[in-house]
Amino acid sequence: MRILVIHGPNMNLLGKRDQSLYGKHNLDEINQMIQSKAKRLKMEVEIIQSNSEGEIIDQLHKTLDGDYDGVIINPGGYTHYSISIRDAIEVLDIPVIEVHLSNIYKREEFRRNSVIAPVCRGQISGFGLDSYLLALEFFNSMSENN
Repeated sequence: MRILVIHGPNMNLLGKRDQSLYGKHNLDEINQMIQSKAKRLKMEVEIIQSNSEGEIIDQLHKTLDGDYDGVIINPGGYTHYSISIRDAIEVLDIPVIEVHLSNIYKREEFRRNSVIAPVCRGQISGFGLDSYLLALEFFNSMSENN
């Protein structure tokens, strides 16, 4: 099983951002934990981070070639307003899981709405870096049921 993991804007600043919301780990540490978990689950993951909406959309389009079985995406601030990322996800025929380190529903009012969630298989938020690991578990259970 091959999964594309997309970290959106400002995720490259983890470790420097508010640790009470985003945890103490930097992005490299989170990526290492994702890679380690994927290896234990016998999955292959490709991980990218971009602060650019267009690059995130291009990465989502890349999955249309059929080389991926799913996507884990943390759209960051784009969660709340990027109709373009939403439209790119909506056309995919593979499952997409939206993840967030913090619980967006306990944050500021403007952060409580996700335009991305309605076109995803599911959303996992508020579990810190475990949000990503739980998403990997979902894809693992999917493969075990097939």
